[in-house]
Amino acid sequence: MKVILLQDVKGQGKKGEIKEVSEGYARNFLFPRKLAVEATPAELERLKAQQQAQARRAAQELAAAKALAEQLSKARVVVKAHTGDAGRLFGAVTSKHIGDALAALGFDIDKRKIHLPEPIKSLGAHPIQVKLHPDVSVQIMVHVEAE
Repeated sequence: MKVILLQDVKGQGKKGEIKEVSEGYARNFLFPRKLAVEATPAELERLKAQQQAQARRAAQELAAAKALAEQLSKARVVVKAHTGDAGRLFGAVTSKHIGDALAALGFDIDKRKIHLPEPIKSLGAHPIQVKLHPDVSVQIMVHVEAE
C-alpha cells in the first residue's frame, strides 16, 4: 500500500515522502497515529500543492535575505563604548551591542545571526559576519567609537 508520510517516521522516511508499506502496518500503526495518509490521487495533488507553496516561500525568503544583505552592506554601524586612558574599552562590544545598533538603524537582526570570533575590545572599524539565511551572509563594518 502506498502512503504519504505526514511526519518523520523512524525506519520509514521523512515528512512528505511517498512510501510503499504493508497494509497492516499502515492501518494498525501509521493511520491511527496520524503519521501517514493513503496515497490517493487527491492526496497526491494536495502534497504537490504544498511542495510548490513551500518552494515559493523559500524563494521569497531567499530574495528578502539578499535584499537585506544589500542594504546592510551599505549601512554604517556605529557602537559607542566607554573607554579608559589608552583607548581601551571597559568591557567589550558583543553581538548584543551590535544587534542594538542595527535595531537603531531600522534593521531587525537577531543577535544570534551576528558572528563574532571574539568580543571586540578596541576602538576602530571591525569586520563582522552576519548570517541572514543559510545561503546568504554579509560582512559589515562595525565602527567602535569612544562615548
